[in-house]
Amino acid sequence: MLRLVLGIFGYVTWFGTLACFILVLVKQFESGGVFNGLIGILTCGIWTFIWGWINAREQNIISLMLLWTLFVVIRLLGIVW
Repeated sequence: MLRLVLGIFGYVTWFGTLACFILVLVKQFESGGVFNGLIGILTCGIWTFIWGWINAREQNIISLMLLWTLFVVIRLLGIVW
């Protein structure tokens, strides 16, 4: 039963991380341009995450970045366990 709950929790955090990535990537393409967005895709979201925090206040995505950071931390803790 615990394995099932942890599996579901893992999928929820994975989809949450993916959704946050896509939302920030759209903002990155709109504001930073095509080159910036492509770099975000090619770096598998690392640059998008960094860009999102650098521009969080300007793009009004502070809540989204906090949520994405929470998902990343939860996923990292899940890997460590």
